[in-house]
Amino acid sequence: MTLGKVLRNTRDERLNKGRAATSPSLSVAGSPRRRVPVSPRLLLAAFCLLFAVGCRQDMQDQPRMKPFRSTTFFSDGLSSRPPVTGTVPRGFLRADKAFYTGKKETAAAASGTTAATNPAASGQQATYPDDIEEFPLTITKETVARGRERYEIFCSVCHGPTGNGDGMIVRRGFRRAASFHTDALRQAPVGHYFDAITNGWGAMPSYAPQIPPGDRWAIIAYIRALQVSNQNVQAPGEQSGSAPTATPVATPAGGGHQ
Repeated sequence: MTLGKVLRNTRDERLNKGRAATSPSLSVAGSPRRRVPVSPRLLLAAFCLLFAVGCRQDMQDQPRMKPFRSTTFFSDGLSSRPPVTGTVPRGFLRADKAFYTGKKETAAAASGTTAATNPAASGQQATYPDDIEEFPLTITKETVARGRERYEIFCSVCHGPTGNGDGMIVRRGFRRAASFHTDALRQAPVGHYFDAITNGWGAMPSYAPQIPPGDRWAIIAYIRALQVSNQNVQAPGEQSGSAPTATPVATPAGGGHQ
């Protein structure tokens, strides 16, 4: 054997010994291959991962019911379920009748009693027997300020900025709105104003969809403030029952908005 072959054999033996020391699973000198044990937890995790991937659904593909689509799941065939009879959404109970309607709790009974016991009853109580006469909430400076803001948005176009019934659309040819400074409306209970805003009155439509109950009472508070301020500035000798003179306005030539 030559010297080169001896050196190569020695080198190969050293390499095999080093591999056997670092990797026990490798075969060394004809020994069988060693198996590495697998943890049961690792198998379970791999199975769960494969199961989750197989059951994946995109949001656009998930089961759902479209509005008004029929279904066989419910006995009536409707996918939309009506609320249980007698249920009220949170915040819509409206147990305070005076606040939400402007009417007395025993409106019908009070009306019948007044007509039966005192047929000759006169005045605003007989004219508006069901309407409350006092505000159902505390009126503050902030309430009146809110009422002025809402009044200028929804009411001033007809009733005018001072409540004289000479708003902008009246000046443009629409029928004259009621003035808040007549004796009849000065003496009208606050419940009458709430009823008019809620259900409409004459040519005035209902503003219930646009104005929530709290803002309706704020507007009424501001109307009361307008009535008081108008009484304080009445000219000497002016009769109490007469309506104040409307605000003078120049009529635009040719009509239309200027």
